[in-house]
Amino acid sequence: MAAELDFSPPEIPEPTFMENVLRYGLFFGAIFQLICVLAIILPVSKSHKTDSDGFEPKNSETVKKPK
Repeated sequence: MAAELDFSPPEIPEPTFMENVLRYGLFFGAIFQLICVLAIILPVSKSHKTDSDGFEPKNSETVKKPK
């Protein structure tokens, strides 16, 4: 009866190229999503002062060119 039991490991085929591409693509996609979620959750401090002059309308004195 003990001779009937087969304890050899099952035969698993080697993954194909497309299976490897899919596996690593999903892995990197998950890492990218985690980075995006962390970027939304964690505040980012701005170390440099933003230049707001480009967004404000200029008054007529600065627009006129000297003659």
